Amino acid sequence: MEDSSCPTVPSRSNTDMYKLNKELERVIEDVEDISVQLTWMAYDMVTLRTGFEGEACMRELQEAYSRCRAAVFGEAVPQPQMEAGAEKADSSQSQTVD
Repeated sequence: MEDSSCPTVPSRSNTDMYKLNKELERVIEDVEDISVQLTWMAYDMVTLRTGFEGEACMRELQEAYSRCRAAVFGEAVPQPQMEAGAEKADSSQSQTVD
């Protein structure tokens, strides 16, 4: 008697399995490429929506904070870090020239 509860699966040759694996790998790579493109598109949208003025706004906010702090605590308004570093470099050069 034949047992009909277990259906038989047709056997596939190794070449068929190899072709299926190659096709699956290609599809996965395509999906990964699309995912990368979508990620860059989302990044570009966020960048465009926030605008290019973000850095300038943060710099202005930091300068306003420094002025406010100086007014409240009676401190001298600090020079921007870039200029302070240049002054230090100038003073170190003048010391070595003697």
